Amino acid sequence: MIRLENVHKSFGNVEVLKGINLDVKEGEKVVIIGPSGSGKSTLVRCMNCLEEPTSGKVFIHNHELNKKSRAFINKIHSAMVFQQFNLYPHLTVLDNLILAPIKLQKVKKSDAIETAMFYLKKVGLEEKAGAYPQNLSGGQQQRIAIARALTMKNRVILFDEPTSALDPEMVQEVLDVMINLSQENNFTMVVVTHEMGFARQVADRVLFVDGGVILEEGTPEHFFDNPENERTRAFLSKIIR
Repeated sequence: MIRLENVHKSFGNVEVLKGINLDVKEGEKVVIIGPSGSGKSTLVRCMNCLEEPTSGKVFIHNHELNKKSRAFINKIHSAMVFQQFNLYPHLTVLDNLILAPIKLQKVKKSDAIETAMFYLKKVGLEEKAGAYPQNLSGGQQQRIAIARALTMKNRVILFDEPTSALDPEMVQEVLDVMINLSQENNFTMVVVTHEMGFARQVADRVLFVDGGVILEEGTPEHFFDNPENERTRAFLSKIIR
């Protein structure tokens, strides 16, 4: 579903990604972890061309992703949930959810509303359809952002540290929604996160990124119980008590 071939990304003289090769299978749940500044967010943002690779190629469902193709490919194949919720404050929750399907995918308004209400119920917030984002908690806003991504009915959902902007007591409500999504085989998920319990519970594969390269990858059992790379072990020893 997602393929990266020798992807490099530089910002000025700073090389953030240093030759990433990665394949993500359809329906696979991949969790990316690593220290701050390691290139995790840049990596996932290259998967939908929010950041254009300096060199190398990215493919989504066998379509090469570039400046010319990204709008079409993202409209059809992938959606993203960000650290910040990026909801339109002047629109109600329902209007936030139906905007992209109507404008980008030319879905009839009645059908867009039906889909939006379905996914609002899925994240447990159907009663908030008429509310405005500023009247919701951070956890509720992020759940709305997830529902908005789902309304596009794309097969790939990318998450860039979706709980990092939340107060601790709100984190679990968002993780619970993501855990439920992970149990559905029709979604391919790539998640950048610091939530190790979530990674252990839902990932088919965990990637450890540091210094712009993938240092280690494996199943959660391998990764958390018997990591091979010394740098991986040192990182995990600091964040898992």
